[in-house]
Amino acid sequence: EVQLAESGGGLVQPGGSLTLSCTASGFTFHNYVMTWVRQVPGKGREWVGSVSNDGGSTSYADSVKGRFTISRDNLKNTLYLRLNSLKTDDTAMYYCARPSAYNGRTYYPLDFDSWGQGTQVTVSS
Repeated sequence: EVQLAESGGGLVQPGGSLTLSCTASGFTFHNYVMTWVRQVPGKGREWVGSVSNDGGSTSYADSVKGRFTISRDNLKNTLYLRLNSLKTDDTAMYYCARPSAYNGRTYYPLDFDSWGQGTQVTVSS
């Protein structure tokens, strides 16, 4: 059974930083592109970024480019999202997800087959 478990969310002031983690199990982690997606209540899901299966390539939404960094440790079956220079607009539930289809050049996800339960990030003074 595929399982994804996020952690690391919390309350942070504007301009602050956080690192989210997603521990994967039940599948061969290093074979898969992985993504981070966020959602604000009442709004649709927003893709944050993706990382290639070997961690060598990343892509990001324009809204987070230059502030967020995705990485992975395939020996630990763990995906990371480093959030810097946080803004109030970054407040959301953050999910790691395994795409079932994606753009081969940009790794933009087209569909998903597995989701974690999410971790809440709240940016507020």
